[in-house]
Amino acid sequence: MTDVLLAVGTRKGLFLFRGRAGSGPVTAVGGWERAGAHFTDQAVSALALDTRSGRPTLLVGADSAHWGPSVLRSTDLGGDWQEPARPAIRFPADTGASLERLWQLAPGGAGEPDVVYAGTEPAALYRSEDGGRSFALVRSLWEHPHRERWEPGGGGLGLHTVLVDPRDSGRVTVAVSTGGVYRTEDGGESWRPSNAGVSAVFLPDPQPEFGQCVHKVARDAVHPDRLYLQNHWGVYRSDDGGRRWSAIESGLPSTFGFPVLAHPHRADTAYLFPLNADSDRVPAGRRCRVYRTEDAGRSWTGLADGLPATDHHGPVLRDALCTDGGDPAGLYFGNRNGEVYASADDGTSWRQVVAHLPDVLCVRAARV
Repeated sequence: MTDVLLAVGTRKGLFLFRGRAGSGPVTAVGGWERAGAHFTDQAVSALALDTRSGRPTLLVGADSAHWGPSVLRSTDLGGDWQEPARPAIRFPADTGASLERLWQLAPGGAGEPDVVYAGTEPAALYRSEDGGRSFALVRSLWEHPHRERWEPGGGGLGLHTVLVDPRDSGRVTVAVSTGGVYRTEDGGESWRPSNAGVSAVFLPDPQPEFGQCVHKVARDAVHPDRLYLQNHWGVYRSDDGGRRWSAIESGLPSTFGFPVLAHPHRADTAYLFPLNADSDRVPAGRRCRVYRTEDAGRSWTGLADGLPATDHHGPVLRDALCTDGGDPAGLYFGNRNGEVYASADDGTSWRQVVAHLPDVLCVRAARV
């Protein structure tokens, strides 16, 4: 069987677990085993497990109360760590900005194995061409005329989604809270807003060109022009690469939530974790359920086998739901109660991997 590395970023450090694909809880014979705890004096807000080269690289966005945010790398699954002598990400002096937090670390396309993207707060996109050792600001997005009118969401003004088109690495889609979706088709030379059909009911114009509070965007594994979007209010699908969006929320207990995840191999299959909106932000109906569509959002099914049935108060953040890339897919999520759950059957059933961790901010998994 294949080993799975499960990386869990929390308010107090990074926790690594090793298991076999399809393993049960950490206490089970042959189940998950803790493989290390790292940076426990820092919040880990962004993670990437880069498997493009065949030698997995773990990238960690950690935030020290003393030294600020930094990017750390490990090429041996957490055995040793490399941290640059100078910050890998810093805002140029002429921007007048300073790095507050890392929101996203994302590998580039398959044909550019050393490219890594980072999304930050203040909302900006950075690109690395040396595997994440150093990054440069993508000036074209920073200097976009809309940027100065982006407003922070409840969690801050961050660029949290980076999607590289698998057919063309020069086509990249990003999302900002609260700025909306933007895309480039020329390798980042220019950017255009891609929010038609997505609502922003808190603005005077509820269908603006930009300014939507987008929480996360995912790309369909089989149809690259099909995107799924979890908005502050609303769930949407685009069939043309983000040019136009349509609501796909019928059958959901709530249109509010943070994560959206596409199945790594199957067409039209995506996952959500709905929350009560807007102030309490606990699981919809206080029931812990992942929702799955297998028909591109025309219908949704609540998946609760093995999950807490009642009186559950653990929300799942935008990067705390992930897949390990398998088929059937191993799915994983962590919540703000410090619990992590795993499914070995595309989300149909779940088992708890671990509990009593700090507040879970992000989760990544890969078959190694």
